[in-house]
Amino acid sequence: MDVSTPTFRILSHAECIALLAAHHVGRIAFGYFGRVDIQPIHYVWDDGFVYGRTRDGSKLRAISAVKQVAFEVDDVAAMYDWRSVVVKGPLELLTIESDGAAEGNSAWSHGVALLRRIVPDAFTALDPTPERTTLFRIRAEQLTGRAASV
Repeated sequence: MDVSTPTFRILSHAECIALLAAHHVGRIAFGYFGRVDIQPIHYVWDDGFVYGRTRDGSKLRAISAVKQVAFEVDDVAAMYDWRSVVVKGPLELLTIESDGAAEGNSAWSHGVALLRRIVPDAFTALDPTPERTTLFRIRAEQLTGRAASV
């Protein structure tokens, strides 16, 4: 029986960006009150940022106080046929009130428009997840990726 040995490699910056742009479900990891948690989220990658939304709550307030988070997205076809990207950087809450930019040009408006690409009714009366009222983005200060193949 022919058993192939897997090969592992580092993804290029361009490969990392392509993987982030191709998917819309990932996981955000964060520390709060001496604990570590990881949660799946829908997201959109745009120009160095991961945009997502969540519901308001104590975890979110703790994350926004600490600021630093990690975000991961994977593309898995088999045990040794996968690609994975990790983004690390600060999380920023986006609000209309604190933005200060002209309506339509704000980071909040931009984030809403991006998320409507994957959930067209986001932030409307027909929103399928209306409890997710808090918009955020993660600035990609570190971007790393790995892949396996046989």
